This record gives sequence, C-alpha cells and structure tokens, in this order.
Amino acid sequence: MDAITTYLNLPITNPTWIFFLVLCVILFAPMIFSKLHIPHLIGMILAGVLIGENGFNLLARDASFELFGKVGIYFIMFLAGLEMDLQNLKNNRARGFIFGFFTTIIPFAFGFIAGYFFLDYSIPASLLLACIFASHTLVAYPIVGRYGLGKSPAVTISVVATMGALLFALLFLAGISGTVKGNNDVWFWLLFVGKFAVYIFGMFFLLPKLIRVFFRKNSEPVIQFTFTLAVVFLAAASAEFCGLEGILGAFLAGLVLNRFVPNTSPLMNRIEFVGNALFIPYFLIGVGMLVNVSPLFHEGKALAVVAIMVVASTLSKYFAALISRKVFKMSQNEGVMMFGLTEAHAAGALAMVMVGVNLEIEPGVPLMNSAVLDGVVMMILISCIISSIATDQAAKRIKVASEGSGKTERRDSTARDDEKILIPINEPGNIETLMSTAFMMRNQKLKRGLICLNIINDADVNDKTQAHSRECLDLATKFATAADVPIQTQTRLAVNFVTATIHALKENDASELLIGLHRKRHQGDSFLGQFAQGLIDGMSRQLIVVNLNTPANTIRKIVVAVPEKAEYEKGFYRWINRIARMAEDLGCQIEFYATETTGNLIMRYMRERHKSVRGEYEILYSWNDFPALRHELSPDHLLVVVTARKGSISYQKSFAKLPQQLQKEFAHVSLMLIYPDQQEKNNEVNLFSDPHHHDAATGNTLVGRWLSKWIGELG
Repeated sequence: MDAITTYLNLPITNPTWIFFLVLCVILFAPMIFSKLHIPHLIGMILAGVLIGENGFNLLARDASFELFGKVGIYFIMFLAGLEMDLQNLKNNRARGFIFGFFTTIIPFAFGFIAGYFFLDYSIPASLLLACIFASHTLVAYPIVGRYGLGKSPAVTISVVATMGALLFALLFLAGISGTVKGNNDVWFWLLFVGKFAVYIFGMFFLLPKLIRVFFRKNSEPVIQFTFTLAVVFLAAASAEFCGLEGILGAFLAGLVLNRFVPNTSPLMNRIEFVGNALFIPYFLIGVGMLVNVSPLFHEGKALAVVAIMVVASTLSKYFAALISRKVFKMSQNEGVMMFGLTEAHAAGALAMVMVGVNLEIEPGVPLMNSAVLDGVVMMILISCIISSIATDQAAKRIKVASEGSGKTERRDSTARDDEKILIPINEPGNIETLMSTAFMMRNQKLKRGLICLNIINDADVNDKTQAHSRECLDLATKFATAADVPIQTQTRLAVNFVTATIHALKENDASELLIGLHRKRHQGDSFLGQFAQGLIDGMSRQLIVVNLNTPANTIRKIVVAVPEKAEYEKGFYRWINRIARMAEDLGCQIEFYATETTGNLIMRYMRERHKSVRGEYEILYSWNDFPALRHELSPDHLLVVVTARKGSISYQKSFAKLPQQLQKEFAHVSLMLIYPDQQEKNNEVNLFSDPHHHDAATGNTLVGRWLSKWIGELG
C-alpha cells in the first residue's frame, strides 16, 4: 500500500482535485449506500474512512476539513434551532429538561465506572471520560429534517436535552481543566458566570434588535444569507470566548433567528440547500477520516477499550431514553427517536478528548494518551452508525403512524380543500410582498402552485409594456423558484382590468385572490383604489388586500379584528386557516378581537386545527370600538381586518367608512383586509363544526334548527 501511494503521489494535495474528489463522495456515497439500505449519513462517514489517511490515503485531513467540518456541525445545530417550533419548545421544555437530566447523569455514571473500574484510568481521566459519555451531538438531525419531523415532540425534547447535556458536560470539563491546571478558584467561576450572563443577555436581548433592524433595511437575498451566516459564527465564536462550545452558540443563533426566517421563505430554502449539499457532508466525511481501525487488529487492549466505551455509552443513552419514555408515557417509536438523536458522539466528544490529550498531570504526562483518543474516535464512528440507523427507523415508523392515524379525515380534508391562489402582479414593488404572503398562506401539504397573472392594457400594447409584463412575471418566478414553490404565469390583454381578473379567477377555478394595496397616484383616488373596489363589488370569492410596511419576517404579532356574525359567512374557516398558517410560519402570536360568541368559536377551531399557534382573543363589544385598536399596535405588528361585502350577513353600515378609518388611524402599521368567500359552495366550511353551539357548515344556530324541525312537523 505504501508503494502504491508513493507511486501515485498520494495523498492528493492539489486543492482542485481535493474538492472534486469530495464532491464525488457527496454525490455517489448516498446513491451507493441507499442501494444497500444504509442511511446516507453512515455512507458519508464510511466514505471518509475509506479515502482518509487510515484507509486508501487518497486525502489528508487538512485545514479545509477542519474549516468545513466545523461549519458543518455548526449548520446541524443551527438548523436544529432554526426549524424548531417555538410553541412546541415551550410546551415540552419541562420534559426536555427531565430527559436532559437522565441522558446526562446516567451516561456520566456509566462513563466514570467504565473509566475507573474497567479501564484503570485516574479519577480526573475517568471524570473526563464521563463528560464525553454525557454529551452528544445531533448528527442524525438531518434525517429528521428529511422526514419533516422537526416539530415532533420527541425531536423537540431531544434537542432541549442535547443542549442541557452539552452545557453540563462543558461546565464539568471547565472544572476538571481548572483543577488540573491549578487555577480552579472562586475568581475563575465568577469570571465564567459573568461572561456567560453577558453572552446570554447579548444573544436574547441585543441580537434580536440588530437582526430586526437589518432585515427591515436589507431585502437583497445574498446580503440576507451572508448576514445570517455571520450571526451564526458570531454566536459560535462568542460562546467559545466564554469557555463554551461553538455548537451551543450555533444552536442559540438558530433559536434567535427562528422568527426572522420563515420556513417557507427563500432564505430558509437557501440555508437548508447549502448546508445539506456541502457543509454537513464535509463534516461527516471529516469525522470518518479521523477513524483508525488498524489498532483494533493489532492491539487486543485497544479492542477491549473500544468495546467497553461503545457498550457503556450506548447502554447508558438507551436506559436514559427508555426511562424518559416511560415517565412521559410516549410511544416506543418516540423512545427510539429520542435514543437515536442522543446516541451519537462527535464534535463535543472530540473537543473534550483533545482537552484530555493536551492537559498534563505532570510534565510530559498527558491526562489521556493517544490510545484513549483512538478509542474515542472509534466510539464516535460506531455511535454515529447506531444513531443514524435508530433515527432513520424511528422516523419512518413515526411518519407512517402519523399518516395512518386520521387518514380518512385528512383525505377528505384534502379533497375538499380547493385552495388555488391567484395573484395579479403589475407593479414590481409589490411582488415580493405578495409572493412572501402567499408562501406563508398556502397549504404545503397540497403541493399546489401559485398562479401569477399580469394584465396588459389592450389599447397600450407595445414593446415597453410587454417588457414590463415579462419583468413582473420573471421576478415572481424568481421568488417562487428560490422558495421551491411551483408557479404558473399568465399574461392577458384586456381593456378592463377588473373584468379580466375576474375572468381569470373563474377560468383557473381559483379559490381566492391576493392583491397589493393600491398605491395612490392621482388626487381623488380612494384608499382602496378603483381596481380593488371593482373586485370587491364584482366577485364573491375570498379577496385579500395586503400592504406590509415592514418585511414579513420582522412581524412580531398579528392582530385580527373580526366583525359580529363573521361565523355565518361561508368563508369563515378559510381566512382563519390562512392567518393561522402565517402565524405558524412567522412564529408569532395571533390576537383576535371579536365578540364572545365569535371569539370562542375561533379559539376552539384554533385549538383543534392549529395547536402550535399561540392564539388568544379579546372581546370587541362593538365595531365602533375598532379605531381604539390603534393603541394596541406598533410598527412591527400586522393588522388584519376581516370585513364583508354589502348584502352579506356580517356586513355593517360602519364598513362604509372603513377605508377612511384605515387611512387615518392605521397608516403606521402593516395592513391586511380580508373579504371572505360568499359563494354558496365552500369546500373548507365542512372541515370543522361545533355541535354544541353552532353548525359551521350551514350557519344555523341550535334555535334555528329546532324551529326548522318544528315547522317541518307542523307541515
């Protein structure tokens, strides 16, 4: 083998060929190992073993693997925080802390016993090994993301437990290091606590303000992406400065950015794409390149060390997951998921064992020798394999179980949900607002695209107007492609824009229309403009008029004003779904202002269909109190006004002066007007009903049904 590597001039040192070979591994490893039914994460690690200096010696683990590997593990932790459902986190934080306690204490005890009694390590070395066992890394988290289970309670509990275990291990590691170095005094811990307090204050109080200001003033995609990565590495570097691990800072950066990066946004799509396509595979390959299996075949003691480490660490994590599952009364699949996510040891274990190798008890005598390093690296490989297999199997079963339960209900819901959003676009300045709003409102499970319509005045057709039309549609296509949303574009020639839009609505069988607020151009124009007013008067399907004064991802609260008897409108549940999806994507709170009857019905529906959304309602006794809502709003709030057309059940005479009220009282906030669907046939209405109070499908009260039955008996 040495002669071959010398003849071929291996390992490869040319940067171009290094990057080409890594890309080939990233490309072909998942394809090859998928044929063997092996998770692609394991494939990446095993590929790293083969091409590394302990395998075929094709590549050396140079500075590029150090750099990209660190970026990769940061991406894993960052995505874990970024994709987390904050409401789910709030609901499961207690269970997360309990599981974190079990998955820290039990492995810690196993690690100390294994090191001190079975491997004959010193007490400091055994304690350091216990810290390695207690910590773990979310190596298998990309599997969770691939199955779309990021919001599963088992995943949330595991992520919270991971942060708790890592923090405990790092604190204990700092104590061991300080003791060995002889500087573990009161001032050391006071300084550590002070730096940690300043770090937390900066992360959760100062950084969000900076992020909000930046996103308000910068909408360029490349700049936003670069800024996001800068925030991640700032958080990671600051964590290391405080004596913590960078992966903890990357996770906290994900939590802070969670509300600023909606799941359906182009920015989220770019972050996931870059991380999963390059940085995370680079990290996994780099982990594999560390593995050296040769000592296992030449040194019997090395094999025993690895066996003891693997068995002790795996059993301890398994018992912690098993006990927690029993305490929380969770399913077996969820327990396996918790075990899989907390089994892998990678970045934290490497950092800790390197501390042990570099620490010297006496001059020239390290706390841990190279044999321990080889054993820990082998433990990392085997734990990552076990973690990937367990997580993959659990994710499959949880996905199948979730699709099997309530399958009929979801199939009926999907069949009845006629969602098809039509967006007329004629002004480039409105396109980003309209597209981002549609991304958040659409039902991702239906996988239906958006329809973007551009209308050209038939009397003004020339090269300039046609170029303007292409510009608008190309821009809309660009936004949709960046967010991975299907789109259909159409151009129409017409004399009357309102008539052409209504015809397009009918021809495409669109469920609703999403338009931007009229930008006043001529003196005497109304607040809504002739186009919007014409659509209000000429169509009966849902119409949404939106005007955002601030980027959607900086909205902190959605305030919804609902008129009396809104529940009797045919499109009542349609607009609730749209607003709830927006709030879920933005991670913000919804506050409904409605009558007691309407508010209770809305909240019951929200609890049934949108459990993860933080929603509450305040009583709005009369629509005359609506202007007073201006005192409850700030520039980073979105005001949603649910109104009605003339002749509808919930229409009030005061709606006639609504445009003037909005222009005068609410010019400082982002605004959305909703004219609910009034068609006789509304497919979403039957998705929910309240048999105890109100028949949502027919709009009849209990008294009305009793009267109908009584009249029928008289007949």
